[in-house]
Amino acid sequence: MKEIQTDRAPKAIGPYSQAVLSKDKLYTSGIIPVIPETGEISGDDAVTQARQAFTNLKALLEDAGTGIDRVIKTTVFIKDMNDFARINEVYAEFFTKPYPARSCVEVARLPKDVLIEIEAIAEAD
Repeated sequence: MKEIQTDRAPKAIGPYSQAVLSKDKLYTSGIIPVIPETGEISGDDAVTQARQAFTNLKALLEDAGTGIDRVIKTTVFIKDMNDFARINEVYAEFFTKPYPARSCVEVARLPKDVLIEIEAIAEAD
């Protein structure tokens, strides 16, 4: 198992890796909408936060040597299921057919009180 880290995605805020590479799969930790350069949360609405979280995911995947087009499964955690449709629109800006398998769940609270968190599994070389 190899630890993956990048400055283009939020640093881990606990005892975990941003991602780990195991054989031919990359497993990311939950990625939140933190602007890597400032450490600030991006916006206060679900669309802005989703766009930042997916941008962070894309950067992490690229720096790990894979890409968003190689994601096979995502799990999306959202604060309010009423934001589901808006988050789907942003999701479709980043993912194309064949879409990754996905789970999406509403949760009571997320780190730093953000509105969205995403984790992914991707194919890797």
